[in-house]
Order: sequence, then structure tokens, then C-alpha cells
Amino acid sequence: MPARELVVLGTASQAPTRTRNHNGYVLRWDGTSVLFDPGEGTQRQMVLAGVASPRIERLCVTHNHNDHCLGVPGVLARMALDAPDRSVSVHGPEHAVPHLRALVEVASTGLPVTVHGVPATAGAAVADVAGSQLTAVPLDHRVPAVGYRLQEPAGRRFLPERLAAAGIRGPDVGLLQRDGELRGVRLADVTEERPGQSFAFVMDTRLCEGVATLVAGVDLAVVESTFLDRDAGLAEQYAHLTARQAATAAARAGVRRLVLTHFSQRYGDLDEVRDEAEAAVAEAGGSTQVHVARDLDVVAVPAR
Repeated sequence: MPARELVVLGTASQAPTRTRNHNGYVLRWDGTSVLFDPGEGTQRQMVLAGVASPRIERLCVTHNHNDHCLGVPGVLARMALDAPDRSVSVHGPEHAVPHLRALVEVASTGLPVTVHGVPATAGAAVADVAGSQLTAVPLDHRVPAVGYRLQEPAGRRFLPERLAAAGIRGPDVGLLQRDGELRGVRLADVTEERPGQSFAFVMDTRLCEGVATLVAGVDLAVVESTFLDRDAGLAEQYAHLTARQAATAAARAGVRRLVLTHFSQRYGDLDEVRDEAEAAVAEAGGSTQVHVARDLDVVAVPAR
């Protein structure tokens, strides 16, 4: 099965540092890729990370602040060079559409690019990604912003003991899966539901209902943690999350693996981010695994 993994291209908020590029996150999902929030310098980071631009099917932007979208022209230029006949979809909140169209115009690549506005309604359908449903949910930032969630449909898992009891083995298993019934045995009799894998992407926002909706029960959640808890006042003022807030929300929602990113340049030592987040997970009684992102990290979507 093709890899399902996140490639972190940049982890800086607002301004890049010597070790952190602007935002940029590629989700590899069953042979295709979605690029989220490409900030300045994303094209070069893609080269360093070995991200193939022809596999990128669409760009998803959370809002129109430039550290989340100024890389759009460069990425489109790279795509035009590597796959000049490939059509590209760009998604973002309706408020950001004029900004995104201007960035596409600046790129002037000749690629067939379509900019799609995402309605400000919870669960708005965005696209089908290799059979999984990509949706958007409004967040609470200083400008209209959305987060994204990718959900694989639930499937069925065969139970070996029930197959054996029903006398079904070998090629008959495939026939049962295809037809749904074989010699009076129904597919539901020898299987159980297997939840689909899921992914959430939450950038600039205060704590709000949208955060909880996006991360509820997901396997892999990428969540901004611009500030530490000691700077919670700044987080509220500038409409961001702290590491403690992000980790607490993830733990309460049953997130399996949490990727923290979008760090303020005031923090050089990210160990404090990790410590604060892990303590918050423990306090919430959760089992969420915390991963503090660094540029060019590759993080797998936990297997079911």
C-alpha cells in the first residue's frame, strides 16, 4: 500500500529563522499528495525533502496571511517545470480567494489552475482525495480561516475465527468479499467494521469549537502551537494556540499522534514545547503521542 505520511517543509510562524523555514506541509496519501499552507521558500524545501511536485494534486490554504501562502507562485512555477500539462486545484476560505488568485496570476505559469473558495460552514466538502473525503471547518483567527480534515471511509475487517467456523477459506474469501454473500454466509457475519484513517490540519486559531471538530478521534493531527503557556496572553491577543492548549485539545479528542508546529521565533529551544505538551496530555488523562516538528521531518500516519 502506498505511504500515508506527512512531510514537514517548514515550522516557523510569521518570520523564518536560521533553522526554520516558513510553513509548508505535504500529506502523501495513497499515491497522491496535498500541499498545505505553502509559505515563502516552499519550492526549495520540496527539493531538500525529495517531494515530487507532479504528485501534488491540490494546494490547501487556511487563510490569507502571507506566511501561509506566499510560496504559492514558486510551487506553481516548479509544477509547471516538472509537469506542464498537470491541472492544479487551489483551495482556501472564500475571503482569501482574491489573494490566492493574485498569487496564481503572479506565478504566470500557464498551468490550468482553478481557485476554489471554501464556504464558512462546518464540514464543507472540499475534494475527494484518493477515495477519502477532504472537508473544511471554520476557525477563529484575526481573518477568516479554516482547518482541514481528511477522512477515509470505514471498511470491513475479516475475523479469521469466524471464517474458519463458517468453512470459508482460500479463494472463497475473495468471492464473499466481492458478492457480499456465499453459501448463506453474509459478509457481515464474518467481518467487523474497520474505521478509516484520518488526518487533521489546524493552523492559526484560538481555541474554538472548530478545533475540537477537526481533531476528534483522528490518527494524525497537525496543530499550530505558536506560543508556550507562559505567553498565553499573547496567544489570545494574536489569535493563536499555546502548546498546552493544542495538546489538551488533542488528548481530550483522542488524537493518536499530534504534530506541533508554527513556532514563534522567540523560542529557540523546542524541548520546552515538547515538555509542556506531554505534561498537558498526561494531565488530561490521554494517550496522544506528541511529535514536535522540525523542518524536513517525515511523520507516518499511525496504522490501524
